[in-house]
Amino acid sequence: MIRTFSTLFAGHVDFEDMGQYATPVNERRYSNDHLVTVFDKTQAMAQLMDELGFDILWYAEHHFQREGYECLPNLLMLSVHLAHLTKRLRFGCGFNITPMWHPLRLAEDYAVADYLTNGRVIFGVGRGYHTREVETLGGPLLDAEANREIFEEQVEILFKAFNEESFSHQGKYYTIPPRVPYRGYELRELTLVPRPLRRPVECWQPIVSATPRGLDFMIKHRIRGIVGGGSALMSEAPIYGYREAAERAGIDLKLGEDLCIGVSFHLADTREKAIHEATPFYEEYVKMFGPLGFVRGLTPEQIVAIGRRGGWDEARIPTLEDAVKAGSWYCGPPEGFIEYLTSMEEKYPGLEYVNAASSSVGAPKKVILEQLVWFAKEVRPAFKATPTTPLEVGASTASR
Repeated sequence: MIRTFSTLFAGHVDFEDMGQYATPVNERRYSNDHLVTVFDKTQAMAQLMDELGFDILWYAEHHFQREGYECLPNLLMLSVHLAHLTKRLRFGCGFNITPMWHPLRLAEDYAVADYLTNGRVIFGVGRGYHTREVETLGGPLLDAEANREIFEEQVEILFKAFNEESFSHQGKYYTIPPRVPYRGYELRELTLVPRPLRRPVECWQPIVSATPRGLDFMIKHRIRGIVGGGSALMSEAPIYGYREAAERAGIDLKLGEDLCIGVSFHLADTREKAIHEATPFYEEYVKMFGPLGFVRGLTPEQIVAIGRRGGWDEARIPTLEDAVKAGSWYCGPPEGFIEYLTSMEEKYPGLEYVNAASSSVGAPKKVILEQLVWFAKEVRPAFKATPTTPLEVGASTASR
């Protein structure tokens, strides 16, 4: 049954205008003073979620976004800061984009955060989807096969560094350590200092394309998957595909087990009111992520259309009503959301984690906080979820 509730905040600032008739994405440009308001917004969410009994705040690593949509470049630093301002809320790296990191620097930084927060940071990895940031920071993205190869090799290195007292690695992209003289001997192995406090490390990854290769790799390393929300897609195929990959590896998982399913929501007294209120946020999401491939079924002509002001009806751009019908959004009163989540429990009997996001791109700070309170008071109690302390989470993870 569902027992862990999280929310996702990709890191957008408050906008002065929103929706299809508002400023196009490529014309948005904010001052540094406005861009840094994302930290106050994130802190307010974290402290409120901690008071309300939420389990995890997930957020995303992104860079150079002067447009104001995803403005959190270092999740581990932010998590350490927020852990000192909260009591039990955990912080999810959704996700550290490994092609933009040296894997050993990422491993070290996570291990330090693990110690400094007493296990309240959840590790996550991803391949990236913004050419501006991945290619600028030295990783491949336009070459999809190279992106996949370097990602897989980096993850292999990360888990060696986490799990082995000393290690070495020889691959296509990395030779670790380099064969160099050091203090009178030839370097042959390294030890990560420090290694994480809790091992094996709990790790999550978005499931987007759900290819057998990608899912088999996740199962090999016992990486859990997020569907919807973090991956910005919602369908049954990744959920069934993940269990099938486990079966190929001889692991018996219930449908939905070791997965987190995400759904965006907006609560109001009626379905119609909720859709009306949330439409500007949804349209900002489409404007930002449609050209990046995260709105399924858009034609090239429709992608051009969402870069202009208005005209969405003529271009047949999918509406929030369409998203609600597809199940990737819920809009309506709390009792309907309880029914929605209960149906997910019945459909996926192994499901424990739900990422209920009230913070779709564009949602102002005030609205996000109001929605979190409403969810915590009128939706979550129906599931009798019992929050776990960081120590209990670590013990559970270590026993896997």
